[in-house]
Amino acid sequence: MGGSERNACSVSIPEHLVLSVVVGSRAYGLETEESDVDRRGVFAAPTPMFWRLDKPPTHIEGPAPEQFSWEVERFCTLALEANPTVLECLWSPIVESVAPAGEELLAIRRSFLSTRARRTFTGYADAQFRRLDPGRPKWKQAMHMIRLLISGLHLARAGEPLVRMDEYRDRLLAVRRGEMPWTQVERWRAELSAAFDDLGGTDALPEAPDRRTVDDYLISVRRSLL
Repeated sequence: MGGSERNACSVSIPEHLVLSVVVGSRAYGLETEESDVDRRGVFAAPTPMFWRLDKPPTHIEGPAPEQFSWEVERFCTLALEANPTVLECLWSPIVESVAPAGEELLAIRRSFLSTRARRTFTGYADAQFRRLDPGRPKWKQAMHMIRLLISGLHLARAGEPLVRMDEYRDRLLAVRRGEMPWTQVERWRAELSAAFDDLGGTDALPEAPDRRTVDDYLISVRRSLL
């Protein structure tokens, strides 16, 4: 058995879980009867594990179906890089479990935000759209890319991502079902992209994240797990 496999087994989920949320369609309010329950979490490995040559894993899948968790340092790094999936975890309306370290993480969630999020949200959505075949589009994927642009635009305007899509539910589900012509999907995408451009430098996001606050948080977590 390799070192990474031994490490993966040595960190127990949910014993070290500090935050567990539901993401995906159920968090967005876009679920159907067939929708899975997608869970994302953050765990904190005991500090002495980092003193070894073989470090603890940066992420773990399971133990529940559709469950994926990041080690807290990896999660913070991705959040500072404005990873859309990670940032939306911090604003999920469905929090299934939270430990004190998870409460502290949620309390500093705005420290991760920066104008970089505009590029990551729009860049990821645009890259995925370019991979879609207009002749045979993957409608579910198209719906989620539109949703991502809506979330990112709200983030730039209001200072936090929009997770619940109640206002857009009917239109987004029409995309998912293939009921909206592709030309209309493209038009919607273009309107959202133009709205980003119209913001100019007036968005609600700071130029850079608050790395010092995040550093202080990580140091506190590591000290508490000695």
